This record gives sequence, structure tokens and C-alpha cells, in this order.
Amino acid sequence: MHATTYITNIKTLISIVIPIFNEEKNIPALVERLRKSVCSLGIEYEFIFVNDGSRDHSLKLIKQFSLENNSIKYIDLSRNFGHQISICAGIELAKGNQIVLIDGDLQDPPELIPTLYHKMQEGYEVVYARRKHRKGEGFFKLWTAKVFYRILAKITSIDIPLDTGDFRIIDKKVADILRKMPEQQKFLRGQIAWMGFRQTYMDYDRDERVAGSTGYSYLKMIRFALDGITSFSNLPLRFATITGFIVSAISFLMIIYSLCAKFFLPGYQPGWASLMLAVLFIGGIQLIGIGIIGEYISRMSSNIRKRPLYVVNETNISNEN
Repeated sequence: MHATTYITNIKTLISIVIPIFNEEKNIPALVERLRKSVCSLGIEYEFIFVNDGSRDHSLKLIKQFSLENNSIKYIDLSRNFGHQISICAGIELAKGNQIVLIDGDLQDPPELIPTLYHKMQEGYEVVYARRKHRKGEGFFKLWTAKVFYRILAKITSIDIPLDTGDFRIIDKKVADILRKMPEQQKFLRGQIAWMGFRQTYMDYDRDERVAGSTGYSYLKMIRFALDGITSFSNLPLRFATITGFIVSAISFLMIIYSLCAKFFLPGYQPGWASLMLAVLFIGGIQLIGIGIIGEYISRMSSNIRKRPLYVVNETNISNEN
């Protein structure tokens, strides 16, 4: 009996997903640098620009480039859904065997994409870019980011890489699993770390923003941090519970002390100060506990409603595989 050999010709395609929010000043240089970088690989490619509710001419520019190059795709979301969700929209419609996630502000150098791609060929499913230096960012932002990632590493049971953003290349199998994750509060670097697989990193220096201003306000950074913590750790809930027990124990001791002072200590003068301190202390702890529980319940409610993660206004990507 002779074995039959089947030869298949699988087209190699790499998808580059770029979330865009008010980046009209960066788009021409971004497209050119991406094109030069990916063309050096000698494989087919597609650029998927996800317009996340831009208020400038970003979408208009992307459409113009798509007319000149049919490998340039766009997804126009109906409003601003947020950075993580816009990346998910790009991953959802990406057709590549490998998918690169990169921001549109040119702080992450497109020239690193071939290096990430070749590193993946060594047998990895994920290769992420780890930032050695972050140019053009203030001390407070750098310090808070450093503290956040280290706290997150301590309180979660998964190994989320330190000092990394979303700039990375992932295999199609990783993208397929991401598409099946239904949670509304996306924290992609945590979700990808949670999957396991073979993952490694490449060090790089993050550049200063070329033009425009960041869309990540401190409020958005706080919201993003909360999404990361509540998605991958129950420690805040445990903190609320443990603090409740501690406060209850302290209150019980204060009750015993008050009774003893009243009946056995001469010259006992009851005052409102101790009472107010106790009430405010216990009330503050209760509000913290209720707030933490509320954060988790809010996220559960969002997932139970099962609303679409995003709404597409228009796109030039067909549904055909």
C-alpha cells in the first residue's frame, strides 16, 4: 500500500490592525512606514485601520489610501468605543495567518514588525514588544504605569508581562480564541497572557508621539486599570471582606473599652469626638466595600445584557474568507 501525499498551497497573509482616533497628522507617514516594513517580508498583507469615532479627517484619509491600495482596509465604528474594543473589531475581521497589533500614533515603530515576524517563526504563538524606554512621557505617567503593572502582577494568578502595551504579533489560533471571549471590559494583554501558548518578547525603545495629542486621558487610564484588575483578580473583593472583619474586631474592642471605662474608670467623660471618629471610620470602610462590589456587579451586568461589543458604520472588508 502506498501512502498518498497531499500538497496544499496555503497563502501566507499578515494582517496589521491599527486603531485610529484623531490621527490625521500621522496617517500618511504611518501608511508609508507600514508599507515599507511589511513589504520587506515578501508576503501578502492587509492593513486594517479601525476608526474609533475620530472627529478629524482620519477616515477620509484612510479611504483615499484604500482607493490607491486594495490591501488597505478600514472599519468605521459608529462612535468612540475605546481603544481595546477597536482592536477587537480589527481582529474580528482580520484574515491573516499572523496578526500584528500596533497603535496609530507612531510611538511603536512599524520597522520592528519584520523582527517580530521572524521571531515568531522560531515556534512562538505570541511575540510582544517590551518597552525599555518611553520617550516624551511625563514622570507621573511613567511612574503610575510602572506601579500599576507591578501591582497587577502581584494580585493576579497569571503572568502578565511587565512594561508592555498591545504592540505584538499573534498567531491565528490566538486570534480565534480572542474572538470567542465575550467579556465587554477588554484587557487584551491580560487575555492573551491568560491563554498560555508559547510567548516571548523583543525589547525596543518607544518613540515620542510624532504629531497630535494622546487620546488616553487620566480618566481613561484609571478605567483601563480597573478593567485589568477586575478582569483578572478577586483581590479587591477579598480586601473588602478582610477589612470588614478587621473593622468589626476594632469596633468590638472599642465597645469593650467603652463599657470598662464607664463602669470602672473614675472621671470618665463621654465625648462626641470618639463617637464621630468611629462612625466616620466604619462608614468609610463600608462605602469602600460597597464601591468595590459595585464595580464587579457593574461588569457582570454589562456581560449579562449581551449587547454587541461595537457597531460598524461602514467597512470595505468583505465577509468572504
